Amino acid sequence: MEQTDVIMPVQPMQVEQITIVETEESKQKHFIEANTIMGSLQKIKECHIIPVFSNNETLISHGDFIDAMVEVTSDLFAGEIILQPEVRLSHPVMGRTPDAAHKTVAELAEWEKTLYYQRMAFIIEIPSIQSNVNGNMLSLTVGGVRSFAEENLYSRSVCDQHFKFFIGFKNTVCCNLCAWTDGYMGDVKVRNVGQLKACIKTLLESYNKNFHLHHLSALPEYSLTENQFAQLIGKIKMYQHLPSIAKRGINPIVFGDQQMANVVKDYYKDDSFCRDAQGNINLWRFYNLLTNANKSSYIDSFLEKSVAAYSFTEHIRWALEGKHDSWYLN
Repeated sequence: MEQTDVIMPVQPMQVEQITIVETEESKQKHFIEANTIMGSLQKIKECHIIPVFSNNETLISHGDFIDAMVEVTSDLFAGEIILQPEVRLSHPVMGRTPDAAHKTVAELAEWEKTLYYQRMAFIIEIPSIQSNVNGNMLSLTVGGVRSFAEENLYSRSVCDQHFKFFIGFKNTVCCNLCAWTDGYMGDVKVRNVGQLKACIKTLLESYNKNFHLHHLSALPEYSLTENQFAQLIGKIKMYQHLPSIAKRGINPIVFGDQQMANVVKDYYKDDSFCRDAQGNINLWRFYNLLTNANKSSYIDSFLEKSVAAYSFTEHIRWALEGKHDSWYLN
């Protein structure tokens, strides 16, 4: 059992309204892996420089983004237990101070080095709000993604900055994220932190967790046979190479060959979501095979693929239910 310490939230407020628990890095799987490393909000604030526009106006930093999510979440879920953000970083941009321009790498002092990470993803788990789906405990979770690569740093004035964020659930068995369209904003454009907080608040207030859970709870009721699973995987591989005109009207699949190879491997070997003794796999397990494979996606596409995993699974459920035909199962 990990040791935790209760700390005060980022914005001053009464202690009884919220409990934020700081956790140490664990050996369990993370919500995203790919080419990311672990980060911390404190280190981002203290050690990472902030990119600027060409007029030297600062962008909204990664730390500001996380702080905005913490503040809004703390306000809307007052009284709940809220864990410290889990942060993942990728694409480091390193530099040095001007007075160290001619030093060798070995001669550089720490204060002469500069660093920021171009891309960042984070989640904040609320473990006091949980539900059980097919024997798996799910915790309500919020989070976001930011990439400085999407910003026009050559602008001479402050312009729209791009953010992505979600509210959904984290499967505590495997740290897979369960996100869907009603809990996701994928192209938020704002110019300041106030606008960012307003957008986050709009999403969190409009999200209906019971409706989301109702749909997730329906997935274990439907299963693919071994033959259907084999056909589905084969059609997914075929889809990638179809002529553009042939793809019209077919629900797209956004996962690559390597990710689908991991799905097939886990169909046989995953401890929690593999097939049953007869070779059948219910759609809850299939969905988790997709979300687990999504952990190898880059930060830029991670949330879109999380949402797409659910949409594709729902497409298959509707086909099994007889609501429509599916090219993947025909």
